[in-house]
Amino acid sequence: MRAVIVYESMFGNTRRIAEAIADGLSQSAVVRTVRVIDADPNVFEDIDLVVVGGPTHAWSMSRPSTRRGAPLHVSDPKSGLVLEHGADSGPGVREWLASIDQVRAKAAAFDTRISSPVLFTGRASKSISRQLSRHGLSVVAPPKSFLVDKKSHLLPGELERARAWGAGLATQVGRLGTLSA
Repeated sequence: MRAVIVYESMFGNTRRIAEAIADGLSQSAVVRTVRVIDADPNVFEDIDLVVVGGPTHAWSMSRPSTRRGAPLHVSDPKSGLVLEHGADSGPGVREWLASIDQVRAKAAAFDTRISSPVLFTGRASKSISRQLSRHGLSVVAPPKSFLVDKKSHLLPGELERARAWGAGLATQVGRLGTLSA
């Protein structure tokens, strides 16, 4: 199986989650991780599974206006946050999904969000999953959230949860491939 993970990350949390998912998937698949600002139409060539993720901003996927606010969070040296290259100026998952054509592959979506009830935070993964379906991808797992604290730092255990989710995706896609063959 061949998989690609396309992600958007502001402070490195979503990137680290994408890498952990890739680690879990790599037990059963050849996996590439690609920043959304580097994703081109060729990202789908010979791919069985596409996993897409991004941070939750204003209850959904980031927008240019919410990305422009990211540098404010790193301006405080006590924050411990570092802005990922191009995070505040490049296209995000929302724009990338709007630009892709119909794709025939399996898919899954994830996000990072503050550890609070979904009613208060929203979930980017739900919108990402819906957009993946609209572009012809077969979503094989419910949207998944990985949690950060109110200061935008990953909570303990989230990388392990991401690895386990990636391994579970590999198993599930493997079973689906067998069933449809």
